Amino acid sequence: MHIPVLVEPVAGNGYRASGLGPDAAVAEGRTDAEALENLRQNIEGRIKAGARITYLDVPGHEHPLARAAGVFRADDPLVQEWKEIMAENRKRDDETADWR
Repeated sequence: MHIPVLVEPVAGNGYRASGLGPDAAVAEGRTDAEALENLRQNIEGRIKAGARITYLDVPGHEHPLARAAGVFRADDPLVQEWKEIMAENRKRDDETADWR
């Protein structure tokens, strides 16, 4: 079984290993290997107590603009013209902006 785990350093020269999810299991240790071992033991204990690991498929909804993504090629002359105009507008706005 594979479950995603986030391992990150924590203040005080330790590490935290967290299972990802809404009710994530968390464990800490002096090293990342120790944090992972503590997390494994934590999860095993929860499973022995009746918990289980499963997966839920949730259908995604397409963003309304997703179908338009990538319809313009980067080397399209019209796209290049748009980019140049946007760069000019940004430069003009940066020069005239009152940042004080």
